[in-house]
Amino acid sequence: MQASEHHRSSSMYHQPLQQMEAYCLPQYRTLNHQLYYNDGGHGTTNFSNPTSSGFYCTLESSSATGSFILYNSPSTVSFSPNGSPISQQDSHSYPIEQYQNHSPDNTYGSSMSGSCITDDLSSFKHKLRELESVMLGPDSDNLDSYESALKDGANFVSPEIDSWRQTMGAISSKNLKHVLVACAKAVADNDLLMAQWLMDELRQMVSVSGEPIQRLGAYMLEGLVARLSSSGSSIYKSLRCKEPESAELLSYMHILYEVCPYFKFGYMSANGAIAEAMKCEDRVHIIDFQISQGSQWITLIQAFAARPGGPPHIRITGIDDSTSAYARGGGLHIVGKRLSKLAEHFKVPFEFHAAAMSGCDVQLHNLGVRPGEALAVNFAFMLHHMPDESVSTQNHRDRLLRLVKSLSPKVVTLVEQESNTNTAAFFPRFLETLDYYTAMFDSIDVTLPRGHKERINVEQHCLARDLVNIIACEGVERVERHELLGKWRSRFAMAGFTPYPLSSLVNGTIKKLLDNYSDRYRLEERDGALYLGWMNRDLVASCAWK
Repeated sequence: MQASEHHRSSSMYHQPLQQMEAYCLPQYRTLNHQLYYNDGGHGTTNFSNPTSSGFYCTLESSSATGSFILYNSPSTVSFSPNGSPISQQDSHSYPIEQYQNHSPDNTYGSSMSGSCITDDLSSFKHKLRELESVMLGPDSDNLDSYESALKDGANFVSPEIDSWRQTMGAISSKNLKHVLVACAKAVADNDLLMAQWLMDELRQMVSVSGEPIQRLGAYMLEGLVARLSSSGSSIYKSLRCKEPESAELLSYMHILYEVCPYFKFGYMSANGAIAEAMKCEDRVHIIDFQISQGSQWITLIQAFAARPGGPPHIRITGIDDSTSAYARGGGLHIVGKRLSKLAEHFKVPFEFHAAAMSGCDVQLHNLGVRPGEALAVNFAFMLHHMPDESVSTQNHRDRLLRLVKSLSPKVVTLVEQESNTNTAAFFPRFLETLDYYTAMFDSIDVTLPRGHKERINVEQHCLARDLVNIIACEGVERVERHELLGKWRSRFAMAGFTPYPLSSLVNGTIKKLLDNYSDRYRLEERDGALYLGWMNRDLVASCAWK
């Protein structure tokens, strides 16, 4: 997600860790309204349906800070390394070595004490009260009187005081979005004490079992905490390592696939373009640059089977990396067996070629192109993971497009999230991410009941990792780098592609699909591309090229 990245607020990465308070923020586990830490590397993190959100802990372990430090808040729970909750009175600092693997990837700090920042934070809060007293009078020692002063038209000239007034009002009215933005601004400005104070307030407002904005806020807060402690990469990796058993993770993905039309929309629109381009071909070769579970090709094989005059011979080259291998429960041979069995059932001649590698490593010889085959290339939710010119001089994003163009494909399909986070500096990227995922979490809330026992798991394991990566990571460590379709058009045009028209028949099929979800989803065709949106927010864009 990034190009010539705006000068990031890297100054905060050089701040000594002793200036920041460590937070005990392990993975969620809710049981009998208490939160427990589940550290099983291959275990399953399960969630009951809590009726109380009195306690909140984010995904983060204290891997970047080196010790568990209890934050002095009545709603914060501390955890020992073996997973048992400990009270404030019994809390201690635990060395990082007791619960963290010694990995060469871990370059973060050693253990520290939280006393310095706690003292600073107490002093900071005292100064805030002094400021409030100056603004509102010596008797104004609570937010009620503060709000009263606001209603009386108190006029503050200073922009800083006006910002403070708005933030205090947002906290009082529990305007979670406003407080999230204020906290992100403090992080961007390297205002550590303000950021820590607002994080403390946010912990009282977010909940993984609450309203959509409360649930999203929990993961946005996690990203802010990780960024402030420079631990985004380690958290991202630890979340990957602490995913549940493969079959269960696959079930989470399947739930998300079923309750949100994003993937179906993308797959259906891409398959329609491929079927149209290959309607007269006898031998078809499809290169899928992120085949994942292979679900996209089930409906296409069925469609080819019903083609007048009989199906073509289909060969699929499936490319994918180790992350998807974990989700599948094994290597690409699992996808090959599944699709081969399906093709055999529908009497479609079929071959499968596996290329187990990242898109960054793909070279011409990995693609197995043969003469006499009509070629289709599929980029579905994949290219945004490729580093571009802002990250690497190799610019794999454009390199892959040039490589594919050299193969003279009949059609190339592109499906991507319609979001602008690639080259954006941290703060505008945070705002864009908040807006995008607000729409996504709202849409999930409509189709997946809030009391559904697996909803928290779906959001945590399928969405939270991406959010943490977008907010907390920079440079090569930030792999979630989305671009708007306008930018993708420029890249395809520079590689020599021209637009391929989408099928109006497919558009009608997708509209029927959306009728099964919510009337707040919308489908719009603009400039030869299809956009899936939620209310007034575009979420996914799909187009084809030749």
